[in-house]
Amino acid sequence: MDNIKLTAKDILEKEFKSGIKGYKQEDVDKYLDLIIKDYEVFQQVIEDLRQENLRLRRQLEDTSKKQPIPQSGTTNFDILKRLSNLEKHVFGSKLFD
Repeated sequence: MDNIKLTAKDILEKEFKSGIKGYKQEDVDKYLDLIIKDYEVFQQVIEDLRQENLRLRRQLEDTSKKQPIPQSGTTNFDILKRLSNLEKHVFGSKLFD
């Protein structure tokens, strides 16, 4: 977020010099209020996305740590045997009914 130049607070505290034929201060204030509200929403969305990103990265790390790394010598027979054991464990006696 280093490339963001303004914050909602910067916009709120900005003061403009008035000229002879300047803008209506009330119109400028209304518009700046609208911009401030948008900035606050944007910052909340960014923070929510950062938190979700962090949560998903942690979840990915946890999942990758839990998954067994297949051995390079694993054969189809080994895989089928593991699958059969898994089916027996999950379905138990229902598998053979």
